[in-house]
Amino acid sequence: MFAIIGIVLVFGAVIGGFMMEKGHLAVLVQPAEVLIIVGAAVGTLLTANPLHILKQIIGALLGTIGSSKFGKVRYISSLTMMFELLNKVRRGGLLSIEGDIEKPEESEIFKKYPEFLKDHHVCHFVCDTMRMIVTGGVDPFDMDQMMELDMDVCHHGASAPITALSTVADALPGLGIVAAVLGVVITMGALSGPPEELGKKVAAALVGTFLGILLCYGVVGPLSSNMTKATEEEHTYVHMLRVLMLASMKGNAPQTVVEIARRSIPLHVRPTFEELEAACRGESAAPAATEKEAA
Repeated sequence: MFAIIGIVLVFGAVIGGFMMEKGHLAVLVQPAEVLIIVGAAVGTLLTANPLHILKQIIGALLGTIGSSKFGKVRYISSLTMMFELLNKVRRGGLLSIEGDIEKPEESEIFKKYPEFLKDHHVCHFVCDTMRMIVTGGVDPFDMDQMMELDMDVCHHGASAPITALSTVADALPGLGIVAAVLGVVITMGALSGPPEELGKKVAAALVGTFLGILLCYGVVGPLSSNMTKATEEEHTYVHMLRVLMLASMKGNAPQTVVEIARRSIPLHVRPTFEELEAACRGESAAPAATEKEAA
């Protein structure tokens, strides 16, 4: 949402300032210049990137419209979910969660956290790692290396659309100059015409340069920066899960495990000790009540 507000503010400030100086808005409306710059930019994007990266770009751009997926609520729910899963391990052993990690969509624990199941990358990361822990034979150091490798590969893949969009942003001023040069060529061919016509053609040519620079620094560049921050937020979130599962492998109690993971969360979204404790108590009370009813 803030991305849309920012873009509107950019255009509003630029056009508003232009009109305050008695500029005519109609002068800035140059469909041919827009076609040259935007069309060439899209063409370079298609030329430089395979289909899967283009799909990622569309998905990432749509992601800039909404708010961040990794706020305090998401962190609390994830820590609570893992606390519940580790409590099940403590009561019934590692094999007790085999069904949960083999078919997470059918797990009674995971079904309570739909945002986890919808995030396929995170779901696979947790379930695949827990599957290796259940299987055994991997020491904490090797498991940490394995998780780091997985994170690096995913982070590299998530950075590809950002790099592609940044490249287009860097090219936009040059494409604006291309449009301006073509406008100058047209102007030179009309030198024998009346002065007012020459003025319109020169203005149209300069709009091309203006538009290329504005799209670069006011729209496409900031959008790629927004996508970069979203990727970093996801990387930080997965790092928290990595810390949590590594702490679990070292034999810590579930409450200690989630506290260690909590300390790895950035301060602006980190839940307090009391908030996390209250959430975990709520989940730990539910299995106890179920066991009493069964008895």
